Amino acid sequence: MAQWDRLRQLPAVYGQQLHELYDRDALPMDVRHYLSVWIEKQEWHRAARDHDLAMVLFQVLLENLDIQHSRFVQEESFLLQHNIRRYKHNFQKYQDDPCILASTILWFLEKEKEILQSADLAEQVKFLCVEQEAMETNSQQDLERKMAGLRNEVQCMEHTMVCLEEQQDEFDFKYQTFKMEAVVDEAVKNEQMKVFQLLINRLNECKKSTVSDLSKILDKSEDLTNILVKKELMEWQRRQQKACIGAPDNVCLDQLENWFTCVAVCLFQVREFLSKLEELVGKVSYANDPVKAQKPALQKRTDSLLKDLLKSSFVVETQPSMPQGKGPLVLRTNVQFSVKTRLLVKFPELNHSMKVNVSMDREAPQIKGYRRFNVLGTSTKALNMAESQSGGMVADFRHLTLKEQKSGGGGKGVSDISLSVTEELHIIYFNTVFEQKGLSVALQASSLPVVIISNSSQQQSAWASVLWFNMVSQDTKDVMLFANCPAATWPQFGEMLSWQFLSATKRGLNDDQLVMIADKLFGKTQNYDNCKVAWSKFSKENTPDTFWIWFDGILVMVKTYLEDLWRDGHIMGFVSKGKEKSLLKKKQRGTFLLRFSESVIGGITFSWVETTITGEPDVKTVQPFTKVDLSQIPFHEIIRNFQILEAENIPENPLLYLYPNIPKDEAFGKYYSEKSGDDSPYIKYIKTKLMFVSKENTLEARSPMSSDMTQGEGLEPVNSLCGEAAEQNGTPQPLNLPLEISHTDPMLSDSVAVPEEDLMMYLNNPNLLIDSDILQGPGLPDFSLQGFNCMPPQSCGSIFQ
Repeated sequence: MAQWDRLRQLPAVYGQQLHELYDRDALPMDVRHYLSVWIEKQEWHRAARDHDLAMVLFQVLLENLDIQHSRFVQEESFLLQHNIRRYKHNFQKYQDDPCILASTILWFLEKEKEILQSADLAEQVKFLCVEQEAMETNSQQDLERKMAGLRNEVQCMEHTMVCLEEQQDEFDFKYQTFKMEAVVDEAVKNEQMKVFQLLINRLNECKKSTVSDLSKILDKSEDLTNILVKKELMEWQRRQQKACIGAPDNVCLDQLENWFTCVAVCLFQVREFLSKLEELVGKVSYANDPVKAQKPALQKRTDSLLKDLLKSSFVVETQPSMPQGKGPLVLRTNVQFSVKTRLLVKFPELNHSMKVNVSMDREAPQIKGYRRFNVLGTSTKALNMAESQSGGMVADFRHLTLKEQKSGGGGKGVSDISLSVTEELHIIYFNTVFEQKGLSVALQASSLPVVIISNSSQQQSAWASVLWFNMVSQDTKDVMLFANCPAATWPQFGEMLSWQFLSATKRGLNDDQLVMIADKLFGKTQNYDNCKVAWSKFSKENTPDTFWIWFDGILVMVKTYLEDLWRDGHIMGFVSKGKEKSLLKKKQRGTFLLRFSESVIGGITFSWVETTITGEPDVKTVQPFTKVDLSQIPFHEIIRNFQILEAENIPENPLLYLYPNIPKDEAFGKYYSEKSGDDSPYIKYIKTKLMFVSKENTLEARSPMSSDMTQGEGLEPVNSLCGEAAEQNGTPQPLNLPLEISHTDPMLSDSVAVPEEDLMMYLNNPNLLIDSDILQGPGLPDFSLQGFNCMPPQSCGSIFQ
């Protein structure tokens, strides 16, 4: 089913997210809807980098809008004609730089995928967390019962107030009449005074009961306020923190809004009851009147509860994020970002009357070099119900930017603590004033700490800081966390790593994959629950190839090129070489598995088991494939067409069964292109004669995510076809060049250097050089290793030259 059709069938809560996405002006929903089929078929990834392709797509887009306009003319849809004409006019601004338009459309498509993933994850969570949901449901039901009890008591109090007023009016009328009649007979006068005393006593008891009932209502309101502010809201804030870094947690505010509004309405009614009591006291009062004595304390308590509730009810619903950022909470100077605030106390009469102002770092820490920023753009908006599909009171800021203040260095008293740019944490504040029925309360909400960068090259490191803060800290205003950064427990850390895959690909990490990572971080042990990961180990050690750089490189590769294979469980991924060998040696010949490279950033390789002349299992491995390879040949086609020739044997594909025993074509068949063999579009351009590769022991280079290597796990020899270092002619020859700039395959004893000009000529016209000396080289044997590789020899990603 097309992506747009899937989006239109989602439940209302996700439909709301879609509507909010297309509230932006960059891509109108009408255009997305009417051109949905065409839009989803285009290569926007490539167009965002290729000006010529972007210009072609830009022109075709305008033509499609013309066609759509003509259709509306025939249908006499006047309004749609007008809209399409206006959209076409707006798109003209991309004439000079169509790549921006391509990037914009690509961003919208990616955001749509995130909405679909959220919907799918929500379904998964329903099945994975049944018991937890039952507990949450019981807690919510208990809270709902308390809310219903509070509402019922307030309604009873309304009746009590009516009865009290009638009773006081009765006494007042009779007493005023008695005074006007001026009774002379003392006996009669005394009898009447006894009646008035009974009436006043009854009125006094009624007042005492009313005051007592009001106090009980306040007790219940305080109990509910504590639950909402100290439990429900804090749990939501923690869920929001986790959701910002990929957790599939529910952060919908509609239920909280209902509860906050319920308690606020009840407290405002209590204020009205107290005002009524004051009015009654003004008409009739007497010595020791309970209302006169207790009303001030009740008023003070009511206002205090209301203020506490209101101050907590102003929140940041959607944390600051850039349209094309790696994730929320990473902002770049001079690049627009959006953020949404919400008032959980929903009073329709306040629609558009409360103004929200944005500011930065009210009390920035006195740290040497700590930057200050100004918020530019539309920094004042009114809370309104029009910008929320649920009708909530929101202020949606969509066009804010940050600009660094020009200031001198730190002076006296400034701390010597030094933080890197991506360790600096900043908070964005939102201020407004709630005014209703004589009550005025200043409200302030604050974002989670954001990391502010000035260059896109800092984004990866900044996202690491965001991950770490929201993983280990629940103090959402601790901007000094990285000055004395706490370690993360392995359960926290492993869960966070799994969330990255879950949010990006819909499939998290399983226990075996997490154990492999834990082994590399801590060494082998029975239980990792008490192990801790330091911030430096995550993002500082082995710079530039830190653990996070290695892990994120894999994540980006999987998301970009291998998402379907990963989601379907075909990639074992995180498995050590030792574990890989022990698994494969127990399997039949031709069994293979796919794992991520431990030494090549963003690399994936496969290993398979062969049988030696003596009948012993022999595990072979190819050099890792990277984005350079995968951007040109899909990985499933590499697996499908991989062939190897040894001695005088017929060329064959050694990959027969995906571990544990799934036939290769059964596992990968649904991904294949229709053509295969010599007809494959991925084979026909490569007719090069390939060199024989002997069986040689290889050593994989030190892994960027290894800890101490005391077990030698990062340097374990494997029998393979390719690697980062190799034995040649029986003598170990370590590879000294960096992996990224290797110019020859170290496994090939007679590598042929192809001149760059000839290579480009060949890539542009492969048939021209099929029998050329360039491709033959001196002294090549008659046998050939059949396969493919679209890249120049310097790319590291296959055994092919």
